[in-house]
Amino acid sequence: MVVENLAEVEKRVCAACERAGRKRDEVTLIAVSKTKPVSMIEELLPGGTRDFGENKAQELCEKYEQLPKDIRWHLIGHLQRNKVKYVVDKACLIHSVDSLRLAEAISGEAVKRQCRVPILIEVNVAGEESKFGVSPEETEGLIREIAKLPAISVQGLMTIAPYVEDPEENRTHFSNLKKLCVDIKIKNIDNVNMNVLSMGMTGDYEVAIEEGATMVRVGTGIFGERNYR
Repeated sequence: MVVENLAEVEKRVCAACERAGRKRDEVTLIAVSKTKPVSMIEELLPGGTRDFGENKAQELCEKYEQLPKDIRWHLIGHLQRNKVKYVVDKACLIHSVDSLRLAEAISGEAVKRQCRVPILIEVNVAGEESKFGVSPEETEGLIREIAKLPAISVQGLMTIAPYVEDPEENRTHFSNLKKLCVDIKIKNIDNVNMNVLSMGMTGDYEVAIEEGATMVRVGTGIFGERNYR
């Protein structure tokens, strides 16, 4: 079933790219496999899917050990500083950096492991109290501080938009994040590249693509409903 679900999502991604006048290869589809068994991930591998998203450091590490090493693991959930050491050399991209202290912890571990860690800054674009992320107003200042750290590179921005019935309600948030990304990019801050915009999930990824997302994170749409037992 997951293979069929992925094909349907892929069709919608292509259609959204077409509507926005974008090439399909401008958007990376991340299959969010959090809480799902390794067997489900394995079903998608023969078709070439290699980008998978996990919320928890521990789960990412467990799956990393069991699956092929050419998989690109994205850490998309909130990362605690004491868990950084487990993922710095396993995640291809950490999407959820929202404080200087977390960035310092990542930088420190990366220096120790002699690796370079690409990160995104998580922006709470809708100002929701229940969500992590830095405010849009504080984003540039935080990026300027993080950019000074060794062994870490800021690749762009990420947001988790509000859960809404109608995806159109999130269009403004996606549009605003895109504008913020462009504004910061043109300032040419050293060690900051701003080529990645990670936004849009199962309920609203098509709108996110139309507004400029370069990565969308689709879980339920591919793997079905989650069981959080």
